Amino acid sequence: MKCFIQREQVNRLENMQQSRKVKFMKKKILLILSMCLIMLGLTACGEDPTKVDYNGFTYDQLKGSCENTVDILQSMSESEKAACLASNDETMVNLITRWEEAQEDVGAYVELGEFKITKSGKTLTCEQEIIYENRPVILTYVYKAHNMELEDITVDQVQTLGEKMTNAALNTLMGMGVVFAVLILISLIISCFKFLSYFEKGKETKAAPAKEPVAPVPPSVEEAMGAQDDLELAAVIAAAIAASTGTSTDDFVVRSIKRRF
Repeated sequence: MKCFIQREQVNRLENMQQSRKVKFMKKKILLILSMCLIMLGLTACGEDPTKVDYNGFTYDQLKGSCENTVDILQSMSESEKAACLASNDETMVNLITRWEEAQEDVGAYVELGEFKITKSGKTLTCEQEIIYENRPVILTYVYKAHNMELEDITVDQVQTLGEKMTNAALNTLMGMGVVFAVLILISLIISCFKFLSYFEKGKETKAAPAKEPVAPVPPSVEEAMGAQDDLELAAVIAAAIAASTGTSTDDFVVRSIKRRF
C-alpha cells in the first residue's frame, strides 16, 4: 500500500514537471514568433525605395519625371507660359499658375534637393525639393497607386516654423472670431423677439373696428307714470302738512317717498 501511494506521488510530480515544460516551450515559441514578426516588420519598413516596383514604374523613372518638369518650367519663356495658360489643359494651366506663385521672393535657383516617394492608402506622391537662395520649393506629383494615373501636380513654398505657427494662430483667431460673431448675431435676434410682440399688438389694435356709440334707452311708460304719481303724491302730502301746521309748502322739501304695501 505504501509503495502504491509513493508511485502515485511520483507520477503526479512527473506530470507537473511535464506540464511546466510544455508551458515553458509554448512561451518560448511565442517569443520566437513575435521576434520574427518584428524583424520582418523592420525589414519591410527599411526597404530600399530605389528597388521597389511602383506598379510598372521605377524609382529612377519617377524621379526623372520630376526633374524634367523642373527643367522645363525653369527654361520656359514668357510667350510659352502664356500659350500654356491659353490652352484648355487644366493640369498644365494649374501647374504654370502654381509655379509662378511659388517663384515669388525665393531668390536665385541653386540646385535640386531631396527626392522622396510616399505611399498612403490609394495615393502615391513624389516630392522633389528645389533649393533657392531664400527658401526651398516642393514640386509634388500625386498618382493613384493602383494604376499610376496622374491626379494633380502642386508647387508650394516651404514655410519656416515661425510662419507655420503664425498661420496657425491666424486661423485660430479667425475661427474664434467667426464663432463669436455668430453668437452675437443670435443674441441680437433673440433680443428682438420682444419688439415683435409689441408690433403684433399694435397691428391688432389698428385692425379692430371702432365701437359705435350706444344710444340712451328712453324710459318706459310705466316708469314715467310711476314718476308722475310720485310727484302728485308728494304735492298732496306737502299740502296736508302745511294745512295741519299752518305753514307754507315753501318752508320744507320732500326728499323721498317710501311706499309700504
